[in-house]
Amino acid sequence: MDLKSTEYEVTDQLATICLNRPHRGNAWTGRMHTEYRFLLDQADKDAGVRAIIVTGAGDRFCVGGDSKALDGHSKSGSYDAGTAPDLVTPGDPSFEAFRADFAYHFALSKPVIAAMNGAAAGVGLVLACYADIRFAVPGAKLTTAHGPLNLPAEYGLSWLLPRLIGGARATELLLSSR
Repeated sequence: MDLKSTEYEVTDQLATICLNRPHRGNAWTGRMHTEYRFLLDQADKDAGVRAIIVTGAGDRFCVGGDSKALDGHSKSGSYDAGTAPDLVTPGDPSFEAFRADFAYHFALSKPVIAAMNGAAAGVGLVLACYADIRFAVPGAKLTTAHGPLNLPAEYGLSWLLPRLIGGARATELLLSSR
């Protein structure tokens, strides 16, 4: 696959997937989604990889969905996810629930480490929450982002977040995006 939104490197049995759109805060696009799934699958199948690190280029992890792309969908009156028709589902596909977007992380045979080098919002926070371990730089802003936009929590975040940080704090984040 021709990587345009991500970078991939394997060093010392660690696969590093870098979200590489720093000029847009590593904002998530269909292209990035396609590449990310492909690279997770590659790393999971590589016998020389023992763990997978996900990070962002520049000073942000992932600021969420690309607002410029979403604005284009709104103006056109239609939605194109921008993903490849042959989208890879990483991990063991035997349990159907683990084939859903981001839930496939639970079907991987190797741990995923989110190295959050800055802000993680919306789908960026979702990505971090599905990782097995999360590390963030001091001062990194983490937010659900959907609240002020009057959008629903996405990708199972309303189920996952309370299990990671507790019900009260998760409810506050999910309702207010503070």
